[in-house]
Amino acid sequence: MSGHKAIYKSLYFWVIFGIVAGIILGLVPATKGFAESMQPFGTAFIRMVKMIIAPIIFCTVVTGIAKMGDMGKVGRVGIKCMLYFWTMTLFALAIGMVIVNLYKPGAGMDDYAAKMQSNQTEVAKVEAYAGKAKKMSTVDFLMNIVPTSVVDAFAKGDILQVLFFSILFGVALANLGEKAKSFVKIIDEFSKGLFKVVHYIMYFAPFGAFGAIAYVVASQGADALLKLLYLMLGVYSTCIIFIFGVLYVVCRLAGFSLWRYLCYIKEEILLVLGTSSSEAALPRMMAKLENAGADKSVVGLCLPMGYSFNLDGTCIYLTMAAVFLAQATNTPLDIGHQLSLLGILLLTSKGAAAVTGGGFITLAATLQTVGHIPVASLTLLLGVDRFMSEARAITNMIGNGIATIVVAKWENALDERKLAAVLSGNDDEYADDPEDMLILEESAEAATVAANTKP
Repeated sequence: MSGHKAIYKSLYFWVIFGIVAGIILGLVPATKGFAESMQPFGTAFIRMVKMIIAPIIFCTVVTGIAKMGDMGKVGRVGIKCMLYFWTMTLFALAIGMVIVNLYKPGAGMDDYAAKMQSNQTEVAKVEAYAGKAKKMSTVDFLMNIVPTSVVDAFAKGDILQVLFFSILFGVALANLGEKAKSFVKIIDEFSKGLFKVVHYIMYFAPFGAFGAIAYVVASQGADALLKLLYLMLGVYSTCIIFIFGVLYVVCRLAGFSLWRYLCYIKEEILLVLGTSSSEAALPRMMAKLENAGADKSVVGLCLPMGYSFNLDGTCIYLTMAAVFLAQATNTPLDIGHQLSLLGILLLTSKGAAAVTGGGFITLAATLQTVGHIPVASLTLLLGVDRFMSEARAITNMIGNGIATIVVAKWENALDERKLAAVLSGNDDEYADDPEDMLILEESAEAATVAANTKP
């Protein structure tokens, strides 16, 4: 491949176009009704991506473990992932806690807080979230990892349940050795077909981003936005500090450039920005990380695990939102209360789903556990929670990609020359999207076959 394609032929150009068009449509009073009717485009795109996530995780994890063969390595990768996840979670929670105390976005909001908490419609919405939150406990979360049936796990698209079954199945095939070799190859070929489907789904991404953003801007309106803009700016700026502070150091220690990594995944960042769901970019992230030199088995284990256990952006939001609500309702929080809150969030944040709304439910669960911050104060966040979910989801996705590269490096399962070449953009051998990757793989296989059959 030579040269670069025109910018208007790039996915990221059309996703940006869709986001901007959606914002404009949602802000213009005359088109607000039409903008709200665009929601199905966003919903349809998320559903299309979600339908493909479970089978992609299954194929990637099973073939990765089966080809790895060494069960000790599977265990090592899992333990290293969890150690990294807990460390980053602690950093994210602590940074959010420090900045919200310095920034004080909730100060002086007493009157607005009282007004929102007396609004019965808003309170009813919070009670619905609190009802879901009551079902969340550490034991329930751990039990939920084990599916009631394999079919149920795939039908619900529950990442952790699919991952649990996939690891067991991969271990079983690895122990069967040569007997299962042909079946592993079939699963591997099937995964190539799935990534081809992802390529087709991505043609719909600009429409999905347009529909999702147009609906949110039109339905929430500028008023709710302006009232809590201070908190939103705090969350966004804290996420930026975390990415260009903590994650920058992690990338430097791992030997690659954060900025080049961000440029490499720019299309995925825009997808998440438009849809507010980090799951929207999961299939492409798996393909891109493999393409950048991370071993398939590490990508298959680490990235899906990260979507449940390494939600850096969600952790930042949870601490800032909890302390913000305490400030807005004049609830005193001494250092003991805040350390207690930090400890509770270390556990409850692991139950936050990677999809829109998961962070809000987890926040409700945390406030119920803490006790002294009124759960009804969540009404303050109902209008703008959706706008802050973009910052959460983007930070989550960026952090999980870096986690995968770091764990691959720790495991000596990272082709660092390939990573450097792909991130620098100097080597055209490595393509950017799943279709190009498939073409490259098929070409390599055809060349190998041709070389072996020459007389």
